[in-house]
Amino acid sequence: MPPIELTPLLPGAAGELLTLQRAAYVTEAQLYDDVRLPALVQTLDELADELAQSACLAALTGSRLVGAVRTRERDGVLHVGRLAVVPDLQGRGIGTRLLRAAEQSTALPRATLVTGARSDANLRLYRRSGYVETARHQVRPGLELVHLTEELR
Repeated sequence: MPPIELTPLLPGAAGELLTLQRAAYVTEAQLYDDVRLPALVQTLDELADELAQSACLAALTGSRLVGAVRTRERDGVLHVGRLAVVPDLQGRGIGTRLLRAAEQSTALPRATLVTGARSDANLRLYRRSGYVETARHQVRPGLELVHLTEELR
């Protein structure tokens, strides 16, 4: 595998990020038998608005965007969201590197994130990284969300 560079998402890369996000979340859609997951139906304009209010760390191999994670500091907590890695490179540590870099980008004492209860690979990653489950809630039948938190400092 070529070297991976972690860097802030370049201005103007929202379209490429949206493509990455949709490709990465297809497996989630299959787990939940739902192609209308928010990450899959988000529009480019919605993504651009989100990027204006949050930070986005990108994983690049050469000029190819192969992963990304978004963060937002709010109420004294780092909120981690939309961690995504291209399907052909999943399971090779890119997600772990992005998560660690996102955590290191803040001086806040705590990070929090949400994933689906059926997303076993995501849950393994987050638990292995030190996150603990704090709550669950059912959005609708077949979709339960797991809230996790990690003490960073």
